[in-house]
Amino acid sequence: MNEIPSSAMVIVAHPDDAEFGCAGTVARWTKGGATVVYVICTNGNKGTSDPDMIPERLAEIRQTEQTEACRVLGVKDIVFLRHPDGELEDTREFRGELVREIRRYAPEVVICQDTYRQSGANHRDHRICGRVTLDAVYPYARDRLHFPELYNQGFLPHKVGTVLLSGPDEPDVFVDISDTLEIKLQALMCHTSQFGDAAQEIQNRMREGAQVTGGKGGVPYAEAYRKIELRR
Repeated sequence: MNEIPSSAMVIVAHPDDAEFGCAGTVARWTKGGATVVYVICTNGNKGTSDPDMIPERLAEIRQTEQTEACRVLGVKDIVFLRHPDGELEDTREFRGELVREIRRYAPEVVICQDTYRQSGANHRDHRICGRVTLDAVYPYARDRLHFPELYNQGFLPHKVGTVLLSGPDEPDVFVDISDTLEIKLQALMCHTSQFGDAAQEIQNRMREGAQVTGGKGGVPYAEAYRKIELRR
């Protein structure tokens, strides 16, 4: 996948999810002139092994880390929905929040987490976030009579053209991140609260993973997706 969209939205469950999954692609797109918006659905307030950390403080730290990671990547707009970590639910309220942002920013492409992935552990928030995102994209953001309260507030229907599911078991799209891998790693390392002494190990693992994925896609380093094209 070589084309660069004019606009894109990345919807993920936690701060740092996008940096692990698609930051190389995001950096490639922003360097190519795309406008990319992040929607971070939880505040990440449970992701620590520090016995002295409290959820409120961790949420503040993780929002600051995510903001810095977006600066590195060239992402200017970030929406923080601030749901509690580990407590995403498939509700009308959550779906409506995503519909609102999709209609507000009108992205050509949406990247979200693959709700269908079966290999390895798949965080419950990731599964729910991916499923609700797909529902929000189609049909809810598209059709005027869904969420009439949003329509009445000026959030007009929008048809997303493409969804890319990040981290699938069987990808069918590869994005060459050879020129942006180091930017991805720099953005990932902004999430210092998550890594401690393991930062170098994680960088090595991510570099090796991108190389393996690149081998499947015929390029030095890549990120992989499952692509869904939506009817216009």
